[in-house]
This record gives sequence, C-alpha cells and structure tokens, in this order.
Amino acid sequence: MKLWDSGAFFENGKLVAKKDGDALGGAKKTIAYSILQKHNTSGDESKLKIKFDKITSHDITYVGIIQTARASGLEKFPIPYVLTNCHNSLCAVGGTINEDDHMFGLTCAQKYGGIYVPPHQAVIHQFAREMLAECGAMILGSDSHTRYGALGTMAIGEGGGELAKQLLGKTYDVNYPGVVAIYLTGTPVPGVGPQDVALAIIKEVFASGFVKNKVMEFVGPGVANLSADFRIGIDVMTTETTCLSSIWETDGKVEEWYAIHGRPSAYKKLQPENGAYYDAAIEIDLSEIRPMIAMPFHPSCAYTIEEVNKNLMDILSETEKRAKVSFGDKVNFTLKNKVIDGKLYVDQGIIAGCAGGGFENICAAADILKGKDTGNGKFVLSVYPASMPVYMELMKNGALAALVDTGAVVKTAFCGPCFGAGDTPANGAFSIRHSTRNFPNREGSKIQNGQLSSVALMDARSIAATAANKGFLTPATEFDVDFSGKKYFFDKTIYEKRVYDSKGVAHPEVEIQFGPNIKDWPAMKPLSDDLLVKVVSEIHDPVTTTDELIPSGETSSFRSNPLGLAEFTLSRKDPAYVGRAKAVRDGSDDVKAEVKAVEAALAKAKPEFAGRAEKAGLGSTIFAVKPGDGSAREQAASCQKVLGGWANIANEYATKRYRSNLINWGMLPFIYNDGDKNLPFTNGDYVFIPEVKKMISEKLPSVKAYAVKADGTVNEFELSVGELTDDERKIILAGCLINFYKA
Repeated sequence: MKLWDSGAFFENGKLVAKKDGDALGGAKKTIAYSILQKHNTSGDESKLKIKFDKITSHDITYVGIIQTARASGLEKFPIPYVLTNCHNSLCAVGGTINEDDHMFGLTCAQKYGGIYVPPHQAVIHQFAREMLAECGAMILGSDSHTRYGALGTMAIGEGGGELAKQLLGKTYDVNYPGVVAIYLTGTPVPGVGPQDVALAIIKEVFASGFVKNKVMEFVGPGVANLSADFRIGIDVMTTETTCLSSIWETDGKVEEWYAIHGRPSAYKKLQPENGAYYDAAIEIDLSEIRPMIAMPFHPSCAYTIEEVNKNLMDILSETEKRAKVSFGDKVNFTLKNKVIDGKLYVDQGIIAGCAGGGFENICAAADILKGKDTGNGKFVLSVYPASMPVYMELMKNGALAALVDTGAVVKTAFCGPCFGAGDTPANGAFSIRHSTRNFPNREGSKIQNGQLSSVALMDARSIAATAANKGFLTPATEFDVDFSGKKYFFDKTIYEKRVYDSKGVAHPEVEIQFGPNIKDWPAMKPLSDDLLVKVVSEIHDPVTTTDELIPSGETSSFRSNPLGLAEFTLSRKDPAYVGRAKAVRDGSDDVKAEVKAVEAALAKAKPEFAGRAEKAGLGSTIFAVKPGDGSAREQAASCQKVLGGWANIANEYATKRYRSNLINWGMLPFIYNDGDKNLPFTNGDYVFIPEVKKMISEKLPSVKAYAVKADGTVNEFELSVGELTDDERKIILAGCLINFYKA
C-alpha cells in the first residue's frame, strides 16, 4: 500500500504525479465534485449547503430527531425518511420502552409521511442499500456507518441535529472537502474478504488522519475485480478512517445489483473524468492483502493473522499496554491466558450487521465450514443476516441449513453485537467479529462492575476458518475451499408485506403514540455574556470515543428520555462525572460556596472581573485530548447538555460529526492548542470565560480564559473554537438548535 500525500492526477486510468497540471480544473473532474455540487444550494463551490435526497435513522436516534423537529415546527417529512428498527429490537431492558419507541416511529411515519421498517426486517444500512441508494444521489443518516458509496451514492453519517435540519427544509453546511483517490489494482486471493481490505486501509491511515473529514473516491482497474457485495463490505468500514464520505466508480456489477433489486433506473455509470485531480491518493494492490485481525481496542490496531500467530506473545503484550491506557488499574486485562499450546484460543465468533451480514460473506462462511463443526466447547458462532430478503435467499440456497448443521446459531437482522446489546461475551472472554467496531466495552461488558471482555475484528471467512478449528485463530487462506459463488435473488415482496411506506403522503390526523418513557427535551438557556464552567471530567486518553462519552448496550433503551439517558454519561470512563455535573447544574450548596471563592480569587487577581463570575452563566465542561471518534450519536453531546454542560475543551476533535453535535446542542467546541501535559486547569477547577458571547457573535478568533484553582491561583490561557458558519454561531448563541428554530 502506497500513500501519496502530495496530490495526484488520474489520467488514462492511472495515477500520475505532475507539478504543472491544472489542479484547480482537475478537482472539478472527480465523481465527488459532481455529486456534491449537484446537491449544493449555496452558489459557492467552497462553502457547501447541501440538501439530501433521502434520510434514514434507526430506533435509538429517530425519537430524539423527530422530537427536535416537532419542537421546531415540523408539519411533514419533506423528503423520504426511513425509520428502521434494528438496534432495540432484541434489547430486553426497560419493560415496554423499546416497543413504545417503535410505535412512536410507526405513527410518526403515518402522520408525517415516512417509511417504517419493523424490527427484524433489516439493519438500517442494508435496507438503504436495497431500497434507497441511487447512483449520483446523496443520503444522510443518523448512524456513522451511513456509507453507500459502492452503489454510487454519497452518504454521510451525522448526529440527529443535522437530520432535524433536513426535516425542517434547512441545509447541511460544510466546507468543500478534500478528495482522496483510493486506487485499486489486482484481485484478492481466495480466503481474503472485504473486511481484510478495510482493516488494512484503516491501519495505514487512521493515526495520521490521512483521510480525516475527506471523501474517499475508489477508482482503478481493481474495482472491476470486486463484486458489488465485496465493495459494500469495504465501503461501510471507511467510517473508521474518519473520512467524511465515500464514492466509487460504478460499472456493470453495480448495474446488475440494481437490476436484481428491481430498481434498474437507479443505475448510471459514474467515473472520474480524464485529468481528475485528487488532493492525495492511496494505491492498493488487492492481491497483496492477507487475512487481517484488528486487536482490541480499535479497528486501526490491525495485523495480519499470520503476523499475530507468529509473534503472539509480543502482540498480546501490546494489547495489554493499550488496555492500560483505556482502563488504568480498574481491571487487570490479559489475553495471554487464551494461549493454548502456542495458539490463540477465541471464545466467540460473530458475523453480523451492516458490515458482516451480507449475502456473499455468509455464503463464503458456509462454504468454509462445509463438512466441519464448531465443537461443543466454549466457542460459539452466531450469524445475523443483514436483512430478511438476504435471510430468505440463504434459506432457499441451503447456506443457513449448512451453518446450522455445523453448530452455528442463525439470528435475525439486528445490530446488537456491534454496540453491546446482544451476544455480550463472558467476563474475560475474547470474541472475533465481522462487525464495525471493537472499542473498549462496546461489546457490552461493564467495567464499573468489574467486567471486561474484548473484541477483535476479522472477516467472515477467517471467522469461519477459526470456527472450523474449534476456536483457534486461523486465517481463511489456510483452507483450500471451492467457493460456491451462489447467485443472489432479491424477493421484494418481503418488504411489500411488512414495511409501511407512505409514498410521501402525510396523514396529519394520525395521533402519535407516546410511551411513558418518551420525554420532551428540557428547556435550555441562551449563551450568557460571560461563562463560568467547572471542569468535571479530565480525560487524557489519545482518543475518546462516543461509546465512552455515552455507552451503548443497555443504555440504548433510554434514548427517548433525555434526562434518563444522561444518567449513564461517561459511566464506564468516569463514573463520578454525572454527580459532579448535576451538582453544578442544580447549584448545590458546595457549588455555591465554590463560586463565591472563585469570585473572590478573580477579584483579587483580576480586579476588572470583580462581581462578574457570580453573574456569569454557570455550567460544566469536560477536557479530553481528542473526543468524538466513532458513533454519530448526538446523545454524546446532548447528555452533557442536559446535565448542564456548556462546553468541551479539547486539543482537537476526532470527527466533524461530534463537533457538529456539540454545536447543535449549544455547546462551545473549545480548542486548547498547548497539548495535555501541562494544562492550566485540572479536574474540579473552574474556568471563567469573559465576553464569550462577544467572541461568538463578533467572530473573534479566540478568547482569554482564566482557570481558578482550589488554592485561589488564577491561570490565564487562550481558547478558540475554530471555524463556525453563521448559523452555527446563531445556534450556540440561542443555546441549542431547538431554540434557534423557535426564535
């Protein structure tokens, strides 16, 4: 794999480095440019205001999105809006909460003119591929893995606030992104699958931010050597690179995909024009990719399986060091006790969701396991087809029967194993999964209860090979398999019988069905002239994920209750956070006394601020080095907000979507540029930010802030917020998106 960081032209089907080329003109010849400008309403090619063709959500996000839009004047869904139910469908927490949310979704689809996909029918992204994607279109989803580039659709995963804007006829505002060519050559060897290619890419680009907030455009002769299903499996994982979106050139295999799904008119050929210019490029020879494994606790912690087996104890030691960074001394993590006779033993295998549950992945797994069995020991294999049409065809062609015959358990379409709401391993167990993420505790273990299991990501093929070896880690390339190459047939009547499709017709007379857990957003105040925030959590991990900010798993059932869900904020990372934040929000006696002390310290050190701290807006903040990697869930920000949060302070933000979530909830995305080793504040200190409202309204580049320590010491330092659109400034000033639209 070769990375070009100096730009490249695409000429006659090849990447070319030229110093005298027309980069400005060439940039307009990419596929990404044509699609983005087609959807741009700003009139300015560099400052995009995008209106999407369709939007999609699942059952742990759509309640909050619709509640936000309703509070802002929603009358009808202006574009097709699909509400899927793939996250809470098997989550047995909270009594009637899950089905109450589903009935809310159905009645909203009826009232406002949407599409409702019942539980077990499809995971969000498989339904979108099958029924929504179109070449040249754009789709916005409230899930970070909203990626349909392999089918010619530019898709972006964002927080719920951005979908609420689309429902209200507003735009998605973003600077024109850089575009990176992913130039493919060669053909994968038998046994290598899409997850292997994806993990190899993530390993190369994540740490450096090579494609961060950019568009990955897949081109080159190697594209033609991949089936549509294989391309989809790579594409969905591009989210883990922190790119903004993805797009692929399309060909006869994509045309066949659309024909199989009964939508031939959705296809058109997409390819860059000759002379297209890319800001950077990645060259990948697919024939050189080997079966990969992403060890705990991130998709970028990737190795070839051969490398792990060869250097097992060294790599397990590296994994233990990463655990120490995430967990400190809370638990004693090791996988060395999984080594038996020099081989790594795995307790569980999962093939599931938008990444693993595709037709070809499951057929390949069945082919590898043919005539074998998973054994009757600890190891267990579970398979979740990504949609009921896929499930039906796997039943018809015998693949599911073959898997069940080996000892595998076959389940319905469900995203649970990806976010800790299904198949949580035993304490200390090690799971291998063809899913999207393996962040700390994302598999469902609760570190606050002394539990810790872990996940490695692999392709379905090598998971099947490991299952065939009764749980001992094995690359699929070690098996000589005659892959059957079964053809897929799509049965559209499955959806016609069960999916509610309004065809865009609203029925305003329908009453929305509210369960007792579904609550309105609490009132939120506008930004004050001055701000006083208490630091209530300090996180020095290199990256903080949204799973750590607001855990998934059993908490998902409370997503429709803002205050109820907020009780789980940072519960696995910093269990004391909620109590500290609520004390500030509620103005406890201790906090009142602290504010008086802060006022006195400021008046002594900076007489010009006398009397201002006690009158300032009071709230809390967290510090994290690089927060927001992972999920698009807006609750990572909204939960802080309803607990009284007014800001985050960070060295940088891991993703645009997390920063956007902060802004949409009226929180200041502060940047502190001097690293995390000698912070001017510490957990428990107060930070006074005078004239913060002026900073935002007058577009000042930075503001002086003053950290007041417990001993009365006052440290002056500088904070900035980076580039903000005019609307983003207005949202922050109003206190949140809802207030902005009410004004």
